[in-house]
Amino acid sequence: MFQSTAAGFGLGLSLILAIGAQNAFVLRQGLRRSHVFAVCLTCALSDAVLIASGVAGFGVLVEAAPWIEPVMRWAGAAFLTVYGALAFRAAWRGASALQAAEASAGSLRAALATCLALTWLNPHVYLDTVVLLGAVAARWDRLWFGVGAVTASFVFFFALGYGARLFAPVFARPTAWRVLDAVVGVVMWTLAFGLVAT
Repeated sequence: MFQSTAAGFGLGLSLILAIGAQNAFVLRQGLRRSHVFAVCLTCALSDAVLIASGVAGFGVLVEAAPWIEPVMRWAGAAFLTVYGALAFRAAWRGASALQAAEASAGSLRAALATCLALTWLNPHVYLDTVVLLGAVAARWDRLWFGVGAVTASFVFFFALGYGARLFAPVFARPTAWRVLDAVVGVVMWTLAFGLVAT
C-alpha cells in the first residue's frame, strides 16, 4: 500500500511540477493573493477526476486486452524520456524569470473560467493523467496509486498557490527555473528507466 501510494505521489508530482500555463496562472494568482483557494481547489479537483478516470479506465482496459499494458509502458517511457530531455534543454538554455502579473485581480468567475480552460483544454493533461498515470498504475495497486497521485495534485496546487509569496524572490531569478528544470529532467529519466527495467 505504501509503495503504491508513494509511487503515485512521486509520478503525479513530477508530471505537474514543471511550470506550464496552468501552474504559471496558479502562481500568479498566489503572488497577487487573488482567489487562491478557489483556483487551487479547481485545479486539484480537475486533476482528481482525470486521474481517477485514467487509473480506473485504463485498468479495466488492460484486463480486457493485456497486450496494451506493455505497449503503453514503453510509450510512457518514451514520453518520459523526451519530457526529461526537454527539461534538461530548458535547464541548459535558461528561461526568463516568471513575474507576477501587473493587471488587476479580476473577478472570481473570470479566474475560474481561465483556470478551467487551462486545465481541460490542454491536450497534455490527458496524456499525463489519463494515459501515462493509467499505464503506470497497472504495475501497482491501482487504488492506492491513484490516491497518491491525487494527493500530489492537492499538495502541489495548494503549496504553489499559497507558497507563491514566500518563494517570489527565489523564482524571480532565472537560475531557480534552471535548477527546477534539471530536477524535473532527472526525475523523468529515472521514472522512464524504472518503466523499462522491470
